[in-house]
Amino acid sequence: MGMSANKAALKRFAEAQRRMQATDTDAAIDAFFAEDGKINLVHPFEPVTGGRAYRARFLDDLRASFTGLQRSDYIAFGGSYAGQGWVTATGYYSGRFSQPWLGIRPTGALAHLRFGEFHRMEAGRAVESYIYLDIPELMIAAGQWPIKTSPGHARGFTGYLPGPLGQDGLRWDESDPAHSADSVALVTEMLRQLATRDEAWRPFWHDNMIWYGPAAFGSFIGIEDFAGFQVPFENTFSEWIGGAVPGSETQHFTRFADGDFICSGGWPSLNAVQAKPFLDQPSTGKRLYMRVSDWWRREGDRLAENWVFVDIPHVLLQMGYDLFAAERSAT
Repeated sequence: MGMSANKAALKRFAEAQRRMQATDTDAAIDAFFAEDGKINLVHPFEPVTGGRAYRARFLDDLRASFTGLQRSDYIAFGGSYAGQGWVTATGYYSGRFSQPWLGIRPTGALAHLRFGEFHRMEAGRAVESYIYLDIPELMIAAGQWPIKTSPGHARGFTGYLPGPLGQDGLRWDESDPAHSADSVALVTEMLRQLATRDEAWRPFWHDNMIWYGPAAFGSFIGIEDFAGFQVPFENTFSEWIGGAVPGSETQHFTRFADGDFICSGGWPSLNAVQAKPFLDQPSTGKRLYMRVSDWWRREGDRLAENWVFVDIPHVLLQMGYDLFAAERSAT
């Protein structure tokens, strides 16, 4: 089957960034975003409009700090949500960390910054975008992460996270619409079983599933290790409501599938009332709002892999801790 116009646009956008020094990279980036396209980036970035502002506010500084910057995507696909066309991608920016970035001190060595993106498309251009970055993962690798605790029984693995086990995450061809719809239904029902007393989410997962979490939480293999994170995380809050729950004040901005690959994102998605200390911060009983995104891969009728972002710096800011002010004062 052929490639949709939206997927083709995403492919050109991603390929143009493999080598950031290519002469046509900036033109391809500017062409991908509509001139009035709103681009949302994680804290400490503010929303920007259009490709030129995206480069000026984010990408140019990243290129200046990471010598030889390049981009690799290991999941990319498209679909529709609420009658709108969407594309998504996740992977890494990589380069030699040679100059400070956001107050993070350079290591002078190869470094990686994990990204995840969602773009709502019209006429082959992005008109609404959400860009997630796992900045804590970079800070942990550089030995500059100030938070000592994790929500789980123990912090899981932190480091470079691989793509799908089958190396089949780049879905440029079209998938069977009925299978994609079934994949969305599988994930949606699983999400609605989170934060249940009987852990009703368990039957949706393979026993040897892999959860590639945000570095501040860590990554886990096997359903029991994952439960050792998920259950304490949920129990940190007296109320825990995800973006797939009907009636929630926070909702997913998109949730779609392309064959066996599914994604969702919310800005914010999760809202929860903090009842216990969280990420070294004492409980104040305040409701926190979390920008969350996920990519899943299913095998048969169960989920086998899950890549997750949470805008942790934004969560910390809500609890009164400005991560980047602390980093700037340390440099």
